[in-house]
Amino acid sequence: MPEALRIEAESTLTDRYQTTVPETVRRVLNLRKRDRIHYTIRPNGEVLISSAPCIPQNDPVLDQFLEFIQNDIANHPEHLRAIDSTLLLRINSLVGRNVDLDLDAMLSEDDE
Repeated sequence: MPEALRIEAESTLTDRYQTTVPETVRRVLNLRKRDRIHYTIRPNGEVLISSAPCIPQNDPVLDQFLEFIQNDIANHPEHLRAIDSTLLLRINSLVGRNVDLDLDAMLSEDDE
């Protein structure tokens, strides 16, 4: 990074060796909650921090359920049917169709 673009930030290490990544660092690295961080420690003691590649995490229970569904569809295609309007109304009543959700919206300071 050129000297003119250098950004510096500090954070405090807790008793449990945890810290909060400063907002400026999160913004520069485009970090979100649960993202992984990669550290590179150079021989002179300098530490580089970067965002780590996202490693997909499999859910064993969900994987088993999806495999069950896949096998059931393959072995019993006669059980498949279209969703009728009554079932669709029931689904909509359970999920609340009028809920606005912006997954890209910034969290408030209290939610961070």
